[in-house]
Amino acid sequence: MAIVANDKIADWAIPFLESWKQTNAHIPLHLIPYDDNMALMRRAADIYGVEVVDKVAPEIDRLAADLYPLFPGHRRRLRKLHALALPLDEVIYIDVDIVLFRDFAPMFGLLKKGEADFLVASPSFEYVYNRKKDEYPFLKDALLFNDGYFVTSNKILNLQTFVDTMAADAKLFHRVRKRGMLFAQPVVNFTCHRNNLAIRLMSDLIPNASHETFYKAKGVTFKDGAPLDAAGKEIYFCHWAGATSLPSKDLFDPAWRAFADAAWARVGR
Repeated sequence: MAIVANDKIADWAIPFLESWKQTNAHIPLHLIPYDDNMALMRRAADIYGVEVVDKVAPEIDRLAADLYPLFPGHRRRLRKLHALALPLDEVIYIDVDIVLFRDFAPMFGLLKKGEADFLVASPSFEYVYNRKKDEYPFLKDALLFNDGYFVTSNKILNLQTFVDTMAADAKLFHRVRKRGMLFAQPVVNFTCHRNNLAIRLMSDLIPNASHETFYKAKGVTFKDGAPLDAAGKEIYFCHWAGATSLPSKDLFDPAWRAFADAAWARVGR
C-alpha cells in the first residue's frame, strides 16, 4: 500500500495512519514524500511503522514539469506514480483524505492481464476530461475513475508507460483533459485509456463490496463500526474528495474524528 503526504496535510494523513493501523497493519505501507516538508510525517511514520521512500523517481517530477510548467507546487501530485516504482508485485495506492474501515486483503490477487489490469473504487464522471473526449473512440465510452484509490502492478503498468504515452500524445492529452486544478487524475485516466488497460471496479470483483466511497453518501449505516451503503453492501473506505475543511458534521465525520483523536494521542502535536 502507498500514500503521498507531507506536513502540510498532516491533519489528514495522521488520521489515515491510525485507520490503517487499526484495520490493515498487516499490509506494509509506504509513504511517498510530497516534498521535503516532512519532519512531522517522518516522526509519525516511525511511530506507526511506515516505510518512508528515500528518493522519488526523477522521471516523475520531469514528466510533471513538462505537463504543468505553470504549477510547480501542485504538479507534485503526480508523485503518486512512484507507487509503480516500489518493489512490489501488486500495489494499492490511496489518497490520505481517506480513512479505512475494512481489511484490504481481498483486493490483492484480482489482477489479470488483459482482463483486470487496473482496479478502481468509484467512477468520476465530471473531473477527468472535457467534452472533446467524445471525438475520440478510445475515450468516448471509457470508464472514468477517481484516482484516489487504485490497485495495479508494475508488471502491467509502469512509469515508463506514462513517460512514453505523454511523449507520444501530450498534445491530445491537453486537448481533452479537464481543467480546474486537476493534475494527476487526468494523467492516470488518459494513460490507462490510451493503453487500452482493462479497468474494473472493485465492487465487480469483491463479493458484497460497495463502489460507494464519498463522504456525503446517502443512506449509509454502520454495523460493528464499519459502514454499509444504502443497499447493505460493505463500504471499505470513506474519501473526503473535494472537501475544503476537516470533517465536522457529516455522517462519516464521527468515525474520522475517532481516528484523528487516537492518532494525535499517539503522535502528539
